[in-house]
Parts: sequence; structure tokens; C-alpha cells
Amino acid sequence: MNDRLDLDFGHNEINHDTSDDYYTPPFIFEALGVKFDMDVCAPPGGIPWIPAKRCLTIIEDGLVTPWIGTIWCNPPFSNISPWIEKMRSHGNGIGLVGISKSAWCNRAWQSADAVMILPSNLKFIRANGNVESILTATMLLGYGSLCSEAMIASKLGRVR
Repeated sequence: MNDRLDLDFGHNEINHDTSDDYYTPPFIFEALGVKFDMDVCAPPGGIPWIPAKRCLTIIEDGLVTPWIGTIWCNPPFSNISPWIEKMRSHGNGIGLVGISKSAWCNRAWQSADAVMILPSNLKFIRANGNVESILTATMLLGYGSLCSEAMIASKLGRVR
């Protein structure tokens, strides 16, 4: 992967350079091969390599807007719990989350149909296009048979 990607989120009032603005690298989606109905935590305009029919931004508020179909969710790591609770309730999608010693993480581990710890050297894309590591270990949580099977077929790692 390059050390930088060109991204254009247009000129708007939303800050895309917070500690929560780390975007999932393209190879994850290529390996999963899933066409998502919604990306529920997208920047305005979405991310060009995320195969989602509809993107919910901070403006639409993915925690308030009803989710429809197969969901992609890379929530703000500063507030993962409500996103994963909604994913659990929805029951159809994949979430990329940080691993933590928390009640939500324990519930997610127990309730997800598939769990995959991602490699520690995973690099994310920043809003400015830079490719960077994060300090937190991450995992994919799969809900529903389509998403669980996609995670297994992806060969990105071991699925439990």
C-alpha cells in the first residue's frame, strides 16, 4: 500500500482530522467481497473504495437513522459501544472495532457470529491521505451468515 492516497471530502465544516478519522484500507473490502447496503459511519461523500450503496455521515447520524440490509461499520473508536449494540440488534453486517477491556467488547465477542483479530501491523488511511498505524489492536465482528462466510472466505485471518 502507498504511504499516501488522494482523498477529497469537499469543502465543508466537518473536521476530518480527529483521532477517530482512520479509514479502513481497501484490501479489507477486496478480501471480503461483500457489497454493503450501508456504510453507517462515513465522511460526507463516503470513502471511494468502500462498496456501499448508501453512506450515513455525522449529519444523518447512523445511530438514529434506521439501518437497512447489510451494514459496514467502522465506528469512532472513542465511542464504540452504541454502534456495536445497534449492530448486534440489526444482526447483519461487519464492524471493524478496537479491542478493549470493556463490557461492550465482551458482549460483542460473545454475540458475534464471527470474530477475526486483524494483524497488529494493519495500517489505516487518514483523511489527508496518509497511511498510518494505530496503537489499538483491532478485530472484525461479523453478524449474519453472509458476513460470517465472507470473513472466513477472505483469508484475512483466523475466524472464530
